[in-house]
Amino acid sequence: MGTNAELYNADFYTWCLTTAALMREGKWYDIDLESMAEEVESVGRSQKRELESRLEVLMMHLLKWGYQPERRDSSPRWYDTILEQRSQLARLLRDNPSLRPQIPTLLTEGYADARRRAVGETPLDMAIFPQACPWTAEQVCHADFWPEASSL
Repeated sequence: MGTNAELYNADFYTWCLTTAALMREGKWYDIDLESMAEEVESVGRSQKRELESRLEVLMMHLLKWGYQPERRDSSPRWYDTILEQRSQLARLLRDNPSLRPQIPTLLTEGYADARRRAVGETPLDMAIFPQACPWTAEQVCHADFWPEASSL
C-alpha cells in the first residue's frame, strides 16, 4: 500500500499496526518518525485532557454536594460520580505520576467551567458558588473529603 508515511494519511489503523511491527523488527528507517512523534505527543495530551475532564466533573459534583445538602438523598448519583471520578483519577495518576504536579493549575483553570456546569444543573445562582476553587488539590482528590457549604 505504499510507504509508512503514506499509510499514515490513507489508513491510520493499518499505519499503527505496520509501525508497531516495524518497531518490533527494528526497521527504524522504514518508520515515519515525524508521524510517530506526533502520535506519541498526542497520547500524552490525551492523558492530560482526561485529567482536566475528570477534575472538572469532580469539582462540579463537589459543588452540588456542598451547596445542596438537602438533595443528597434524592441524588445518589452525585455520590457515585464523586467516587467514580476519584477512583479514575487515582488510576490515571498511578499510571501517569508526572501529571500530579499539574493538578493545582488544572483546578484553577477548570473551576470556572465546573462552576458554570453546576449552575446549569442546579436551581442555584452563580453568586452562591465561590469565584475561585475553594479546595486544594489534596482535598479534591482525597476519598474522605466531602465538602459542606459551611466550610466553603
